[in-house]
Amino acid sequence: MGSNNIDTSVRLCHGPSIAALHSINSPIWQRSVRLDPEGDKGDFKDEIEKASCILIAGANITHSHPVLGLRVKKAVENGARLIVINPTEIDICRFAEIWLKPYPGTDLALIMGMCKVVVDEEAHDNSFIERHVDKFDDFKESLEDFSLGRVERITGVSRDVVEEAARIFAKGKPSAVLWDTGITQYSQGTNNVLSLINLSILTGNIKHSSGLIPLWGQNNALGTCDMGCLPDFYPGYQPVADPEIRKKFETSWGKGLNTKPGLTLTEILDATLEGKIKALYIIGYDLFSGVAPSKKVKGALEKAKFIVFQDIFYNETANFAHVILPAASFAEKEGTFTNTERRIQKINKALEPVGNSLPDWQIICDLAGRLGSNGFDFNGIEDIMSEISSVTADLPAQQERFSFTPLQYKPPAEISDIDYPLILTTERDLYSEGFLSKKVEGLNILRTKEFININPKDAADFEIKDGEMARLISRWGEISGEARLTGATPTGLITMDLLEEKINQLINPVLDPISKTPETKICAVRIVPQKESQHDE
Repeated sequence: MGSNNIDTSVRLCHGPSIAALHSINSPIWQRSVRLDPEGDKGDFKDEIEKASCILIAGANITHSHPVLGLRVKKAVENGARLIVINPTEIDICRFAEIWLKPYPGTDLALIMGMCKVVVDEEAHDNSFIERHVDKFDDFKESLEDFSLGRVERITGVSRDVVEEAARIFAKGKPSAVLWDTGITQYSQGTNNVLSLINLSILTGNIKHSSGLIPLWGQNNALGTCDMGCLPDFYPGYQPVADPEIRKKFETSWGKGLNTKPGLTLTEILDATLEGKIKALYIIGYDLFSGVAPSKKVKGALEKAKFIVFQDIFYNETANFAHVILPAASFAEKEGTFTNTERRIQKINKALEPVGNSLPDWQIICDLAGRLGSNGFDFNGIEDIMSEISSVTADLPAQQERFSFTPLQYKPPAEISDIDYPLILTTERDLYSEGFLSKKVEGLNILRTKEFININPKDAADFEIKDGEMARLISRWGEISGEARLTGATPTGLITMDLLEEKINQLINPVLDPISKTPETKICAVRIVPQKESQHDE
């Protein structure tokens, strides 16, 4: 089609992780970032269990990655020291030696404060830095902005706790860093990830087998990125803008390719609203329910002249489609998934596709043939895997040099005020994976309602009763839900399930300027009883 306007739902969660890791020239196609050549021989989960120190930032790992969460708990049993950075109390906090509770959106200041402690106390790995890292002097100078007094004022975390956490991490080699959307889904999400990378490089822990570990959410999130479903990369994270790389793909595919990187998912929606993009081909994702803010998404879907929708279920996005192509489920096709630990897992067809549904690759190849394109005459997944190997075979195995990134703290775009005195943040729920999990009867029994979690003190201040319906009102919209009083939610905060689609009605339209990922982790709100909100209306 001559377009690089292709993206995946990873943009909404780990777009900052991809941007940050690429910016330091790291081998993000490896299963984690490291220099230790022996580290790639073991099992990823076993490596976690052998870590001396584990830092988990912005990840409710017990709910989002329960199997890996068990490995972390096993590591603690084996003597690992666990540091958790999260504004709310989550299950893994019970196993932590230190739980740092920064205000939402202040993680960068906290982590850079830890870096300053490491440098000031000369606990950094100077030998590793001299051999493998650039821009150390610039980085040290940037740390002058992160005095522990300023860090405490910004984050609410006492300087003593910051110092203790930094010392434990610096001395606990090998240390692992794990992070999720509690780091990435901010207007400074990419810089948040870069701060974690700085800390790992500074202490020499990036060279150990545990490495830097972004916790990808869905079963093939990493696989879609590996295969080039991104506007600025071909398969294997090979840049679209590189003439030599582009020439290689032009030779392989027998066609001239667009020289410019395309638009991200959020930019595609903006361009559709502006009338610059006329058609959308949506595969395996409920765009309407999954992207914030809801009003913009609805407007873009209504504005598009032509929408092709391809999925295994009919969902809200299908209501806007002009053509619906039924896809086969994982049990009805062959292929591979690439999971968080970079393990490529083969799937085998157990059932014949239902009705007229087909595997996604067959639908795409059939459509390409009807459009007159060459190179889509694959006979099976073996042919596809052969092509993947041919265009990614010359990728480097490991990276020999890294670079520090000097950073500045910027507050989140949304802050509380007299009209919106509380901050809404989102967390993962063990029994919820969004639209698909609602198709599973057993999960619906375990998770029957969507709760608005609020601290008892705030509930008393705003006359909210446990178990009663309440309304959340932001600058962008309002929703309702059942209030649940819990001490796990700090005062000043409200928490809800990350994948509850109606939350997108509340979220501000601000994006991370680097990755173009929406700031869905922080939203200023007020809460009122349901009956009071009805009178207000």
